Amino acid sequence: MKAICFIGARGGSKGVPGKNIRKLDNKPLISYAIESALKSKIFTNVVVSTEDTEIAKVAKKYGAEVPFKRPKNLATDSAGFANVMLHGIKELRGLGYEFDVLVNRDCTVPFFRISDMKNALRILKNKKPYAVYGVYQQHFNPYFNMMELDSKGFLKLSKKLKNRPKRRQDAPIVYQLNGLFAYDVKQFLKYKTPILPRSLPVEIPPECGLMIDTEIEFRLAEMMIKQKLISF
Repeated sequence: MKAICFIGARGGSKGVPGKNIRKLDNKPLISYAIESALKSKIFTNVVVSTEDTEIAKVAKKYGAEVPFKRPKNLATDSAGFANVMLHGIKELRGLGYEFDVLVNRDCTVPFFRISDMKNALRILKNKKPYAVYGVYQQHFNPYFNMMELDSKGFLKLSKKLKNRPKRRQDAPIVYQLNGLFAYDVKQFLKYKTPILPRSLPVEIPPECGLMIDTEIEFRLAEMMIKQKLISF
């Protein structure tokens, strides 16, 4: 297998302005994804897709390749990431890059371990699924403690079982996606959607899957580093 690490980083974050290059423990957030991908030595290339000149500059400084510029219409709030990956694959192949696996590594999840990425590729190689997703078991459970509104505007349990579990631990296990996606490129190009059939999980610890979408999560990440609650 030839695997490329693909890191998408647009410049227009609303939850935490400029978060992709904002300093986290004196390093730009995006540098964590780039450095761990390079250090893993499992990728032929580590590529950043961005429309933002400053993000591109920072990405290159930390060792990533930025071989093309993402179109601005693929850097909006409404742009689906499947289209970003489709554009990236087309551009990379047009430039002569050879790969059959694409690992989408979300740069807003700085604490993925090298072992998590290696395990995802190992599962993809050995079990031949169409994709492998990084996940952790979620304690918020639609069979037990998550609700939605019905057609009349009243609360109802999101998913019902014939016999409702009396404890959360007895409910079916559900998983939280957290920004690590390993794709068989041939299958991704066939379905053109981030969620493919015949996909398998690679479980990681919840703290390693912290996704920074808000100011509170940014502060939490800083605290985790300072308190040495995370090891890279």
